[in-house]
This record gives sequence, C-alpha cells and structure tokens, in this order.
Amino acid sequence: MVRDMTQGSPLKLILGFAVPMAVGNIFQQLYSMADTIIVGKFVGVEALAAVGSTGSLNFLILGFVLGICGGFTIPISQCFGAEDMKGMRRCVANSIYLSAAITGVLTIITLLFTREFLQWMRTPEDIFQGAYDYIIVIFGGMFASMLYNLLSGFLRALGDSRTPLLFLIVSSVVNIILDLVFILLFHSGVAGAAWATVISQMVSGILCLLFIRKRFPVLHLDRGDLAVDTKAMVRLAKNGVPMALQFSITAVGSIVIQTAVNTLGSAVVAAITAAGKVQNLVTQPMDSLGATAATYCGQNLGAERVDRIHQGFRKFTICATVYSIFCMAVVMIFGTTISLLFVDKSETVILEYIRQYLLWNGAFFIPLSLIFIFRNGLQGMGFGFSAMLAGICEMAARSAVAFTLVKPLGFTGACLSNPAAWVAADLLLIPMYFHVMKILDKRKPTAPL
Repeated sequence: MVRDMTQGSPLKLILGFAVPMAVGNIFQQLYSMADTIIVGKFVGVEALAAVGSTGSLNFLILGFVLGICGGFTIPISQCFGAEDMKGMRRCVANSIYLSAAITGVLTIITLLFTREFLQWMRTPEDIFQGAYDYIIVIFGGMFASMLYNLLSGFLRALGDSRTPLLFLIVSSVVNIILDLVFILLFHSGVAGAAWATVISQMVSGILCLLFIRKRFPVLHLDRGDLAVDTKAMVRLAKNGVPMALQFSITAVGSIVIQTAVNTLGSAVVAAITAAGKVQNLVTQPMDSLGATAATYCGQNLGAERVDRIHQGFRKFTICATVYSIFCMAVVMIFGTTISLLFVDKSETVILEYIRQYLLWNGAFFIPLSLIFIFRNGLQGMGFGFSAMLAGICEMAARSAVAFTLVKPLGFTGACLSNPAAWVAADLLLIPMYFHVMKILDKRKPTAPL
C-alpha cells in the first residue's frame, strides 16, 4: 500500500507507519534471538558466547549493507514526494546495480579475512572456532540480507511498512523451524543456526520481489529505466555511503569495546550477548520511529513541505520519549526474567551480569531514542554527512571507555560504553538538526497549512 506522508495528520501518519514496522523489526530480531535461544539452550554457554562474540563484527559488515540500502531509499522517497516517478525508477534501477557490486566486494573481503578479524578482536580460544563457523556462513550469505533490505526499503520509501512485516513473520517462522532442524536433527551446531538465518532472509527477500512484481506497477522498470545513470548513481552514493559509513563507524566502536570485553572471559561475553538480545528486542520501536522519520522527512522535503517536518519532529520526539520511559521500566523489572530465554537459571553469575548491564543501559534509553529520531531525520533530508559525524562521536566515546574504564572497572566499565556513546551522539545530532532546519527554512518557503 502506497502511503503519501505529505498530507494529513503527522501523528496519525507516524503511528500508522511506525507500528507495523516496529512489529516487523521485532520479528526480524527473532532471527538472531532464535539462534541465541536455541544455541544457548541446546548447544551450551560456550556456543552462546561464540555467537555473541561475532555481534560487533557482524554489525560492522551487515550494518554497512543495512546503511547503504537505507541511504539508497532516501532519493526514492524524495522523488516519490515530488511526484517524479521517472526519476524514482531510475534511482531504483541504479541502486540495484550499486548494491550488487557492493555485495560482491564485501563478500569476497569477508570470506578471505574473517579469521584474521576474529584473531585481532582477541576472541577467547575456547569459543574461537564456533565464532568462525557461525560468522563465515552469515558473511557468505550476505546477498540474502542485501536483497531483503533493499527491496523492503523500496516499499517503505513509498509508505508501505505493512507488507515487509508480513514477510518477516513468515521468514521468522522459517528461521525457527530451520534452527531446530539443523541443530537438533542434523547436529550442525552454530553453523546450522547461521544457515537457518541466511535461508530465512532469502525467503523474505524473494517474497518482497514477488510482491513488487504483482502489486507495485509504479516500481516496474522499462528499458529506459534500466540504463546506467551516472547522475542517479552519484545522488544515491551521496545518501547511501554516509549512512553506511555511519553504521560501520559506530560498529568500529562496538568492535573496540567487544575486544576489551573478550579479555574478561566467556562468561561476560555470554552475559552481554543475552542482555543485548533483550535490549534489542524491547528497543525495536525506537528504530522503527527512526526509519519512519527518514521516510517522512524524505517525502516532505521532496514536496517542499518544511512546515510538516517541523510538526513531525515534535510528534516524533514526544512518541520516542514516552516509549523510552515504558521501555526503561520493562528492562529494569522484567529484563532478567526475559534473559532466561537464553541462559539457564542455574547460571547465577551470568544472570547478575545481565541485570547490571540492563540497569545501566535502561537508564539512558531516552538519549538512545533521540539518536534514532534525529539521525534518521537528518538522513531523510539529505544531510547524511551530519549523521555520519554523530557516528564518529559514538565510536570515539565507546573507544574511550574501552581504553580507560574496562581494565580498571571490569564489567562495570563495559556497561558504561553504550550510555557514553548515546550521550556523545546526541550532543552533536540535536544542535545539527536545528541548524539544518534553519537552512531549510531559508531555502524553501513554507507551504500553507
């Protein structure tokens, strides 16, 4: 369903787009959660730590893929808002060419150097082989992640957040079934969990492709649309590369802190893995609000409705703050209980680490939610470089914690890495937003209400 976000109540549009997307993102988390739950319960704590130790490296590479896909959809949403359908289809075609090339290069690099990456991160010896077996399959199947994220991005750029949700539900069920088959029936361990993830992502990508062919004629490409367009590629790169680098730069900070955490032992790695899964699950609506902000701002900028961007940001900030307070209460009260999905109740030391981690992070959920809103909003308006600078601030803050606090404070120092990164990013993003809005107010006249 195509959704025009340049007309109507901003709050109604925001909730109508974000809620289905939040549900979809939660189901997407089930990909990794199913791996973590089944691996932790049926293979063991060391296997759980092995999967968890690859998280930051996974985010470095697949975060780049996610970012490039998200950035490519920004010109598409802007063209749609401006009712430039020819230009939109040219962007679609050329984003496919760029995505295929990027996926090929990244796949080759990661398959060649993954073992060296894990060694550089000081992955504990007792979980090294399991970590390698898991992440090498994920990287080998990178094309599946690119396919789904790019095609679902096309749908969201046109205002359809419900269809990707339905396909994620299907693929999440497939993922869980395959996890059980590979691990319990074929005894393939962590590699089987990785294969289940890749196959289920491919299912969701194929479903998106079939749906676009059947229901979205506006995205059907004719011979003229298929031509390589240098101008379109430059426009796509200006939006996609900064967004991808922002993800990867943030991931570099995560790798630095993961390297420091690895020195604390596999029990701490397992605890942070489980706590991170709980946190990612409950914070998905924040991510959805951010993605909604990108589409909303992109369409309204294309339609030259700067006034609606002002209105929308006020609503986004209110929604993000209210949800953050709710989310904070959930992890502080129920976080340890939810983590029992991943670790056995007999693992009392690990459960205590999880409790501490969630308390520290939960206290800073409001700054986290504001990052999603302001970063994605800036990207949607075409100011991807500004958002990338915020990623550098996150990286610097995490690295500073890793180098100065983890060694003297141990686990508590690791718990401080996310809050420090979130606050540092907001200190740059929020002033940048107001600066950008001043620029846009001068550039374009405000449309009448």
